[in-house]
Amino acid sequence: MNYLDTQQVCLNGHQITDGIKFSPEAMRDHCPECGEKTITECPKCSKAIPGHQHYEGVFVAGSEPVPSHCTSCGAQFPWTERRKKMATQSGKDSGVDFADLVRVACSRFHLVTKQLRERHASRSTLDVEDEYDVQDLLHSLLRLYFDDIRPEEWTPSYAGKSSRMDFLLKATGIVIEVKMTRKGLGAKELGTQLIEDIGRYQSHPDCEHLICFVYDPDGRVANPRGIERDLSRSEGGLKVTVWIVPQGY
Repeated sequence: MNYLDTQQVCLNGHQITDGIKFSPEAMRDHCPECGEKTITECPKCSKAIPGHQHYEGVFVAGSEPVPSHCTSCGAQFPWTERRKKMATQSGKDSGVDFADLVRVACSRFHLVTKQLRERHASRSTLDVEDEYDVQDLLHSLLRLYFDDIRPEEWTPSYAGKSSRMDFLLKATGIVIEVKMTRKGLGAKELGTQLIEDIGRYQSHPDCEHLICFVYDPDGRVANPRGIERDLSRSEGGLKVTVWIVPQGY
């Protein structure tokens, strides 16, 4: 039986579970991360917050991202405005989970690219065809949360080579590297590049958390969750997080 589940989210936007029907034991009255109250429906129209889509006999990996607005009435969820306000606070000691804000932008990236194709009267739009397109669109999405985004900062030399990083969020200690799979850049080549990136950023004075965002619209990476687990780590004072999207293929 196919059905759409419901997710539970705290008022600060931390997802408790995206499947309260499938796993009701995962529900919590208060968030284990911040202690805030949790909800399962829109405060304005009382419609359930859409969760994981279940298909009979099919396992779909990944969790449903936390939405910013209600899909039924269009109202903004409480955490959306809170995240915007928190993001305006600068500095690593503000108590804001800046990496989670980046995760939201990355997790919704594929949905945004599809929505851009559905323009009124078939007007021209941005087709995400290469890595530069991915950088431009992600830069726009990050503007929802961050004021100081520094593109193309030089990275230190590694193995005799230096290059430019894609985005530096200097006040947060976060660097974002963007990649898009293509012919000639599959799982093997991607893994090699990411390992080189990790080595390079270990000596960068402003990088405390390296986020590698990989856009894989054609599903060229056969085991994306495996690569994420293998390369996401904390090593030598550098935290590394790898996200490959879209999820669910």
